[in-house]
Amino acid sequence: MSISKENSLFPDPRVRSPYNERDSAACGLIGFINKDRQRVSGEVIRKAITNQHDRGNGLGGGFAGYGIYPQFKDLYALHLMYDKDNAISEVEDILRKNLSVVHQEIIPHKATKAIHSHPFFKRYFVDVPLAAHGDRHTPDDYMVKIVLGINEKIDGAFVISSGKNMGAFKGVGFPEEIADFFGLEQYEGYIWTAHNRFPTNTPGWWGGAHPFSILDWSIVHNGEISSYGINFRFIDTHGYPCTMMTDTEVVTYIMDFLVRKHKLSFVDACSVMAPPFWKDIDAMPEEKRHKFRLLRATYGSASLNGPFAFLFGFNGGLIALNDRVKLRPLVVGRKGKTVYIASEEASIREICPGLDSIHAPHAGQPTIEYLDEEKK
Repeated sequence: MSISKENSLFPDPRVRSPYNERDSAACGLIGFINKDRQRVSGEVIRKAITNQHDRGNGLGGGFAGYGIYPQFKDLYALHLMYDKDNAISEVEDILRKNLSVVHQEIIPHKATKAIHSHPFFKRYFVDVPLAAHGDRHTPDDYMVKIVLGINEKIDGAFVISSGKNMGAFKGVGFPEEIADFFGLEQYEGYIWTAHNRFPTNTPGWWGGAHPFSILDWSIVHNGEISSYGINFRFIDTHGYPCTMMTDTEVVTYIMDFLVRKHKLSFVDACSVMAPPFWKDIDAMPEEKRHKFRLLRATYGSASLNGPFAFLFGFNGGLIALNDRVKLRPLVVGRKGKTVYIASEEASIREICPGLDSIHAPHAGQPTIEYLDEEKK
């Protein structure tokens, strides 16, 4: 399929003149997890994030869904965004030489009244042959190398997501427009996250919309990472080149590095990214104080500064984290086996009016919700 020369990952902002009027409201995010693995349509998360329409400016929206590919649940699902014809053949040559491609297809998408110039999207369900990664590396290690290599070296191609039984859908537009563009109602999942973007210091472009993803990790973020420079250098040194021109990308890679590569628990990984203040560490009992001093000394360059609220999705659950002084809002609502986390309570009540409980998590303290029967 030929990609129109009008299409660009960097659309001319003059084309979307109604969205050039900036009314600062910060980004909006919401996610929910059905702990019993009950799958629901993407229309539910679309309705929830649409409630936060005024927190964005039309320069980015996106979704991540888990459990959406049960027929290929044991395969890596690569979502690719293409901006150039030759990039398709280059990527497919890499996939064919290094992976076992079980199935490939165009990701259904359609031009709408709001979105008429866009990249081209395909998805590939792949496996990593044993001979490819050998005994020295895991299939995940090998897949990360492939994904980051495509993003860094293939001009006009970006891997949007690469996890198993999950996928990310994102682009330039309000989130409800992105949902319509991808036909999100046709997918069903037991974990969903959504983002409405208001870019400040980084460009609004198709690859820069949230979520950001590597393997089954996906992140949506409200805020700003003022420590981006040192975080960028830290994660780049450990083999994660950043190519998406936004501060949020580094957080996805830091989580993968801490949890998958260095085997930290989710709680400890979150305490690295949003560490206790030194005065609070000094007041801890000796054993706990020693632990947190070691974490800060070892991973100081991975700690995040600035205002932020995150939702991390992964195959086993959903994690929410605020900065240490809670400069961005987060609320957590519960109803039976479902947990909702959002920037605004109204967004949760839009899809679940009768909550059992709702609260705001403490600053710097993670909310970690697992699927039933997942190891904690």
